[in-house]
Amino acid sequence: MADTSSVSAIIKNGEVVNSGIKTEDQKAASKTTPNGYDKDAFMQILVAQMKYQDPMEPTSNTEYISQYATFTQVEQLSNMANAMSLSRASEMVGKTVVITQTNAENGTTSEIQGVVDYVTYSGNKAYLNINGTAYDIDNVSQVLATDYVDALEAVEDFQKAIDKLPNLDMITEEEHGETIDNMYSYYNDIMDKKAKNLMNKNYVTSLLQYVNRIDDIREDTHRTFKKADEV
Repeated sequence: MADTSSVSAIIKNGEVVNSGIKTEDQKAASKTTPNGYDKDAFMQILVAQMKYQDPMEPTSNTEYISQYATFTQVEQLSNMANAMSLSRASEMVGKTVVITQTNAENGTTSEIQGVVDYVTYSGNKAYLNINGTAYDIDNVSQVLATDYVDALEAVEDFQKAIDKLPNLDMITEEEHGETIDNMYSYYNDIMDKKAKNLMNKNYVTSLLQYVNRIDDIREDTHRTFKKADEV
């Protein structure tokens, strides 16, 4: 009985038809070739077709030239994609990004936010380094502008300050009057429009209640906030 382990393909009309039985070379290639068709996979297919073509009906030179031209286009597109990826990654240096990663075992996702320190390029992939750890650029879900990050941090700090105020019925002029006046002035006159748009509306309402509580204690007219078009 013939040894079928050496049979790697069946030739039909001059084309290679996969028989489901692989040679040792093919097995090794299957371990190293990534999923999908890249330029290396394309070349392997072309070489296999040349090797196993029907000698009675060989493939014409014109067809080989056409296939080689296609291979060249695949290689050029791959190189262009790699260059664009590196360029895109380089533009992120110094910017704050959000990396979203999915755990392959349980499917849960996690987010890492940080400033990109530098970019490395390895294995046709660009990696962003954040606090000493490299992340695949494909996992970037958000790129945040510097002014947006600054506004977001200012809002978070301001809302934490509001959280520290006691209940309205515990507010006194002596202990809280100046603090609430400063918070009112900051929100009304200093905080920019971008930051105001990021403010949780419940915090804005709460701040105004504190301001008006001080107004009541002083027997003054209730203050209001400037309208958006007045900022």
